[in-house]
Amino acid sequence: MTDSLRSRITTEGLDRTPHRAFMRGMGLDEAAMAKPFIGVVTTDAEVTPCTMGLRAQAGHAKEGVAAGGGTPREFTTIAVSDGIAMNHQGMKFSLISRELIADSIEAVMRAHCYDGLVGFAGCDKTLPGVMMGMVRVNAPGVFLYGGSALPGRWRERDVSVLDSYEGVGAVMTGAMAESDLRSLEAACLPTVGACAGQFTANTMAMVSEALGLAPLGSSMLPAVHAMRPALARSAGERVMAILRRGGPLPRDLVTRASLANAAALVAATGGSTNAALHLPAIAHEAGVRFTLADVGEVFRRTPLIGDLRPAGRFHAVDVHAVGGVPVLLKELLRGGHVDGGTPTLTGRGLADELAATPPPDGKVVRRLEEALLPTGGVSVLTGNLCPEGALLKVAGLRNPVFAGRARVFDSEEACMAVVAARRHAAGDVLIIRYEGPRGGPGMREMLGVTALIYGQGMGEQVALLTDGRFSGATRGLCIGYAGPEAAVGGPLALVEDGDPIRIDGAAGTIEVEVPDEELARRRARWRPPERARLSGLLQKYAASVGPAHLGAVTHDGAVDWPKETPP
Repeated sequence: MTDSLRSRITTEGLDRTPHRAFMRGMGLDEAAMAKPFIGVVTTDAEVTPCTMGLRAQAGHAKEGVAAGGGTPREFTTIAVSDGIAMNHQGMKFSLISRELIADSIEAVMRAHCYDGLVGFAGCDKTLPGVMMGMVRVNAPGVFLYGGSALPGRWRERDVSVLDSYEGVGAVMTGAMAESDLRSLEAACLPTVGACAGQFTANTMAMVSEALGLAPLGSSMLPAVHAMRPALARSAGERVMAILRRGGPLPRDLVTRASLANAAALVAATGGSTNAALHLPAIAHEAGVRFTLADVGEVFRRTPLIGDLRPAGRFHAVDVHAVGGVPVLLKELLRGGHVDGGTPTLTGRGLADELAATPPPDGKVVRRLEEALLPTGGVSVLTGNLCPEGALLKVAGLRNPVFAGRARVFDSEEACMAVVAARRHAAGDVLIIRYEGPRGGPGMREMLGVTALIYGQGMGEQVALLTDGRFSGATRGLCIGYAGPEAAVGGPLALVEDGDPIRIDGAAGTIEVEVPDEELARRRARWRPPERARLSGLLQKYAASVGPAHLGAVTHDGAVDWPKETPP
């Protein structure tokens, strides 16, 4: 094994004397330098409770690497809290952070020639960011989600941070007292860990298992669970076993079949619409084309069997209690909704790994014959308004069909002011445009607006359509990721106040009912709006980011790193 290690380029030969001197300066001796070097990366930071338990877990993973015969090398990358960045200009940096995380993992892994990687993530964009970095460098790797927070307990019911967002709207309408909201605020997030519902973090955690990048059964274990240290140690040992076997490597695991499995799992749990942005991006790192349309095809054929918040009743800890993600995957496998031949970290096929998994409990996870919906909880819409697609979470909707009149806003702030003042009416289709990947730039997430609408009791009386993003916690008639985005001349840029719009979540269509000739006249006179001059990170991102239906990625895709040999 040592003859083929990437790290030997840094440790062997006369001209590597200075390199070894640096390693000795870190406390490594001859024995440590002779072993494989394994990166252990986290998004540990005091910016969100989602990431605050990761450093300790990394320490346990390092123990596992050492026990397996490796030399662990810990490093960190950034995290941006969607919760704290929400509803202001800071949200422009959320999706960008996904690329920064992947880029920084690539930089450290390739600059230092580490032989393997254990990656920990905790908050929304950190999960796809770490997975993208792992797939890009394609070294033996194991992904671990840091785990979700426990739900809070308030007024004899389980609550999460989503309840605090929606509570703001309830206070505005007089449905809740401000003193009650303060007590809810204090109760809804009682531990470290990511948001407890099937929002983006838990959705992407499930995706990591379906893709084969994470151990089966790992993702729904709460952040504060006593088994976390053992899970992290086993991840360290596991990466050493993969290194010895020579695989499977991340790009062996991320295939069209495993991506379809992941999309099916998202649909079956009413998961975050953000998954339809992140799956194409992860695929891109593996050199696989898997677009929003491909995700939508899987969504349409997959039943909803997980009764999970925000549309349902239960949280991640409840999924763990009934057997975790393997229970969902095995039930989907029974119905032919996932491919059981995809590989896992053990080298065995998915179906073999699921053989001993128990059946659904019937409440948190239902049998296919008792599905909550016959098709997935997320629908991809296409039509003359969004020819590249848009996403609607249909789980929990009483009626997925809506017809109304457009009210157009050229920024999130402009719409938020109207919603906060309750100057919207039943039948409005609120359009927030120029908030896409390039137009924002950064494709802001709009839980502040959507939760306010829902908290005001208007969740299905108005529709919201944007080329920006939504939170995994969003519910109601909210349609996002519309493409092409307005900033590049997509149809959203042509909509005017009063235009009739029809949305059919069941049929998967969205149309602005304006004659083609009129749209052509509008296009001929359309000019991109002037915006403030960009600089720094936003300028670089706007210049490189691609469209949402391909994952909003910023580079050309998978390229093998040239193999070097020691001098």
